[in-house]
Amino acid sequence: MAEVLVLVDHVDGELRKSTYELLTAARTLGEPSAVVVGATGTAGRLTGELKAHGAEKIYIGETDRADFLTPQVDVLAALVSSTSPVAVLIGLSADGKEIAGRLAARTDSGWLNDVVAVSHDDGVRATHSVFGGAWTAQAQAATAHPVITLRPGSVDVELVEGVGEETTVEVPAASGRGAVVAAREPITPGDRPELTEATVVVSGGRGVGSAEAFRLVEALADALGAAVGASRAAVDSGYYPHQFQVGQTGKTVSPQVYIALGISGAIQHRAGMQTSKTIVAVNKDADAPIFEIADYGVVGDLFTVAPQLTDAITQRRG
Repeated sequence: MAEVLVLVDHVDGELRKSTYELLTAARTLGEPSAVVVGATGTAGRLTGELKAHGAEKIYIGETDRADFLTPQVDVLAALVSSTSPVAVLIGLSADGKEIAGRLAARTDSGWLNDVVAVSHDDGVRATHSVFGGAWTAQAQAATAHPVITLRPGSVDVELVEGVGEETTVEVPAASGRGAVVAAREPITPGDRPELTEATVVVSGGRGVGSAEAFRLVEALADALGAAVGASRAAVDSGYYPHQFQVGQTGKTVSPQVYIALGISGAIQHRAGMQTSKTIVAVNKDADAPIFEIADYGVVGDLFTVAPQLTDAITQRRG
């Protein structure tokens, strides 16, 4: 069976959930081969989980190179040349899109971006959710070994044991000009899940009314163990920080449950959350567009509904 290369996404020695989704998706196309690129000693902390989630092979490229993202491109390009994979799967993130674009250009491959599902039918096919989720489109690259960036949350993770055969690959020395990370300023993580990887997301919109009132959104999220999101209108109004914006110009999420509080459901917001498995909307406007895609809708004042829902969940959990 032909290989499918999966670029492993890891932070501080921890695998991101998107890597498990990539390995699951890869099994629909061929034999998943995880590719770990990082500093010396990185792979030893990751191989066990990669094997447990279906990696048949694990290519390890460890390096102390400091040039930004280029080592990943170099390793993947070399593996594409030596293994001729069915496809290369990369998580849809800022870094992932940068790596995918460079790799596609380097290997003369087609790039299928923002994909929600993959299949193999006389070639690799990719499914896209387009126009804010209003339409589903399929695409097929006209080149061998297409590069595919998969939207986080779009694939249900399957726990399937793989062989996990480890192979060390050479990371070439840096050549030419490239961006170098001179310093990093870490973001202090909170107790909530990361937005793009959360299984439950509670988002607030313009209807929340103020930054202080966003405590209602946070309280419901904390009761559910969920991440907090915000619409563009809420972010532009200064109610919540920009890094939590969900939508076409923000982050794309696809959780199991998405709760929208005071969000009208403009197409810009729907583009970032419409592939959520279950959508719950609370809005006092019965004609709000969000109700067109909601699985469950409550026409009412969020300042009444959200606290009641928070209390009910807390009581059930307590």
